[in-house]
Amino acid sequence: MDDRLRRRLEEAEGAIVEIEAKLAAGDLSPDEYAELGRRHAELRRLLDLFEAWRRADRDREEAEELARSDPELEGELRKLAVEKAAEARRLEDELTMALLPTDPNDHKDVIVEIRAAAGGDEAAIWAGDLLRMYQRYAERHGFGVEPLESTPNEAGGYSKVTVAVKGKGAYSRFKYEAGVHRVQRVPRTESQGRIHTSTATVAVLPEADPVEVEIDPEDVRIDVFRSSGPGGQSVNTTDSAVRLTHLPTGLVVTCQDEKSQLQNKEKAFRILRARLYEREMERRREELAGARRSMVKSGERSEKIRTYNFRENRVTDHRIELTLYRLDQILDGDLDELVDALVEAEAAERLAELEAAG
Repeated sequence: MDDRLRRRLEEAEGAIVEIEAKLAAGDLSPDEYAELGRRHAELRRLLDLFEAWRRADRDREEAEELARSDPELEGELRKLAVEKAAEARRLEDELTMALLPTDPNDHKDVIVEIRAAAGGDEAAIWAGDLLRMYQRYAERHGFGVEPLESTPNEAGGYSKVTVAVKGKGAYSRFKYEAGVHRVQRVPRTESQGRIHTSTATVAVLPEADPVEVEIDPEDVRIDVFRSSGPGGQSVNTTDSAVRLTHLPTGLVVTCQDEKSQLQNKEKAFRILRARLYEREMERRREELAGARRSMVKSGERSEKIRTYNFRENRVTDHRIELTLYRLDQILDGDLDELVDALVEAEAAERLAELEAAG
């Protein structure tokens, strides 16, 4: 095993001992306890791999030693040594990948915002299709989906729709969806049968805790008004809709889906907190990486990340040049092959950067 890798694993052994001591001592806030518990679980999985590597390497050494002293069983023992060496190499690769820097937001819940872009009514219908795809994908992973706010379109679908996806690791699976999603199909609104191209943008924001983003009430202007549906008609007789304007940044959040002003206000603050958190994370990424951007990691809204072609039943992810011919299954929430490939691409890139850094 590489000396650098071994040192990092031995450091992890020391770190888990410290964490266990803090957990045993108590006197922790609920947030501190949860964070230490999460870190302990990560280190435990890593050290279980390390112990499995040690066993495989020890078995290899013993088989090689016995092969030298027992001519009758030499062939069988050397075969065993080769198998154990291969197992140790596989575990070493897993350990290397497990030690790569991880996104600190991966364990968080996530807020997904979908907006119709180019294509008029068809883009709004496409935004609705993407929402359904993500709802099905969340169900497959046991995540909960909570509607936050929406602006329905008269032709169907949404001009904009925002949901929270809740569950351990939700951000780690959804973060790769940020960007422009392009669809090529014959619109429902097209009588001539011609293929049109429409787009919708997806923003994926880790949901921030109040302790992570503290909002000064003096920095927020709160406006209330009556909720409206498609076409602007009023759907509520009370001023239940809420608009928040964050004065320092100019960010505006509107929520009107709930009948209660209090509920709309709570949801609006959750969205605002997530946007402010993402803005701060982006500022830190800029400081660390300068202007450089990875196609897999950036999630810039201006990037066309994926094309969905209905005539060919094809989905192409442009960041990793992966094409799959099962669009119907993907739109039904079967996104794992795409997401897993993006996870692997990001891990390979991080590994290359680590090796380049020496």
